[in-house]
Amino acid sequence: MESILLRARGVPNSRDLDSYLARGGWEGLKRALAMAPEAVIQEVIDSELRGRGGAGFPTGRKWSFVPKDHPGPKYLICNADESEPGTFKDREIIEYDPQMVLEGIAIAAYAIGAHTAYIYIRGEFFRWARLLEEAIGQARSRGFLGKDILGSGFDLEVWVHRGAGAYICGEETALIESLEGKRGFPRLKPPFPAVVGLFGQPTVVNNVETLACIPHILTRGAKWFASIGRPRNTGPKLFCVSGHVNRPGVYELPLGVSFREIIYEHAGGIRNGNRLKAFFPGGSSAPVLTAQDVDVAADFDACAAAGSMLGSGGIIVMDETVNMVEVGRNLAHFYAHESCGQCTPCREGSDWCLDIFNRLLQGLGHPSDPEQLLRICRYASQGMTICPLGDAFALPISSLVTKFREEFEAAIKRSRPLPPQKLPVMPWTGKDIRFGG
Repeated sequence: MESILLRARGVPNSRDLDSYLARGGWEGLKRALAMAPEAVIQEVIDSELRGRGGAGFPTGRKWSFVPKDHPGPKYLICNADESEPGTFKDREIIEYDPQMVLEGIAIAAYAIGAHTAYIYIRGEFFRWARLLEEAIGQARSRGFLGKDILGSGFDLEVWVHRGAGAYICGEETALIESLEGKRGFPRLKPPFPAVVGLFGQPTVVNNVETLACIPHILTRGAKWFASIGRPRNTGPKLFCVSGHVNRPGVYELPLGVSFREIIYEHAGGIRNGNRLKAFFPGGSSAPVLTAQDVDVAADFDACAAAGSMLGSGGIIVMDETVNMVEVGRNLAHFYAHESCGQCTPCREGSDWCLDIFNRLLQGLGHPSDPEQLLRICRYASQGMTICPLGDAFALPISSLVTKFREEFEAAIKRSRPLPPQKLPVMPWTGKDIRFGG
């Protein structure tokens, strides 16, 4: 497949506006401005583009939820937070082709009737924030942003907003709260951001990779885009491959290729001649898949059928040397640290899981630990929390316990008995807390 999203790799001065124009840049916006906004939305619907940020929701449908007769302002937000472990594709796009992201933003804003757009970028990404600001300056100076864009009467200002580095702010409602200057607490839905979003106004939040696809859809047509990949899983996709492979990196491939092709052909196979043991198909919040699942197609529907999810396309590969109990501990540590603390099942459950993993690895495991982990995960997922962070730690941990139960049982067999625990004494009576003590 020809490079589409990564076509600027290796091009000298690829971030420069003239270089982007030489590659056919901003032609998609010109075509969009000659169409009615509803026609632009329909073009994106017909392309079957699904969001590349993790959820895989149809992009055109998301845009169509914005009320057309809303009397106040509307907003577009580009989510460049990219905080999912194992994911590093959006930085690659911004590094080589920031104008493509801006063109996608401009087309999306025109389609929903927004005149202000924000790029919410992770606070640590200071280099990429600067690249975006430079690109905005170039585009504004040539009339692609600002007032009366290309003489169409459409106005759009784009601003870069740096977050404070919280994982939770990758969730769209927590991102909106942060953008409003508040603590990044996710909101209850409904109402959804398309109706009540930033500053209480209709808002669309799209991922960097999602918006980068938009100029190509408008330039080359929905039918062309839909011809790539499989039905309901169309277009090119960036896969981030990390872990125990010979060639980690970002690979652009059609949706629907197998994980075997990605891992063994493009990423060069497992390093040191080891065997594949397991992999996360969509970042660390996706349920783990085993080596027996390597022929699953890398798209949204196939991953769901296999009991996991494609998510952001961050493939984390683990070979036969990996201890899955240690993997669980790393996951629990990350999500316990990144929980915003708003919901009890997530705040307490992630910490409880971390405590159990620490005990297991310290040789203090208990036969009930695997079932206790599954129980905690059950009560922290499936809609028990306001945002999906409960599922983000519960689903991968429960999949590790289920698919690699023997490693947990082995850790328990190696454990020594728990030290006796003396019950606390009530200071005002001198008696312990047991009834009749």
